[in-house]
Amino acid sequence: MDNKLVENKATTSLNKTKSLVLAGLLFAVAIVLSIVENSFPPIMIGVPGVKLGLSNISVMYALFFLNKGQAFSIAILKAMFVLITRGIMAAALSLSGGILSLIIMSILLMLLKEKISYLIISIFGAVFHNIGQLVAISFMLTYVYIWAYLPVLLITGVLAGIATSTLLKFILPAFKKLGLK
Repeated sequence: MDNKLVENKATTSLNKTKSLVLAGLLFAVAIVLSIVENSFPPIMIGVPGVKLGLSNISVMYALFFLNKGQAFSIAILKAMFVLITRGIMAAALSLSGGILSLIIMSILLMLLKEKISYLIISIFGAVFHNIGQLVAISFMLTYVYIWAYLPVLLITGVLAGIATSTLLKFILPAFKKLGLK
């Protein structure tokens, strides 16, 4: 067998292993960030469920620097963690918001490639995360008035997108030093 072929297979295997380990670490970070965020008091009194979405930083990192499949896997695993710790309704909201936001962010990345910033992608992701959750809750509760909550979710989605993008940008140098970017 050609030495270069063996070397390429070994490099590919090492890259796959490194990618899998990094995805596992990102999922662990997502869990920790989720636990930390749930220990905070509500961000907006009188507006239930509004959060920064700190654990979504891990999902965005996976989408930007690993691949879509790993990002979707982390989002699904996050929803399973939420199911175990907070119940079926919270898990449905996590899954619906996470999947819709990843679909939108993936489409933006495919269509606009280098012409779009992480900030814009993060804002769209956060806004569509909220929309996905609103759609899910509207099926569960069947309240017509739940859609009156949409303007609040759009504004908080923009703010959460800015916050998570800023935090991701802040931690990227640390990942780069570790050789993970």
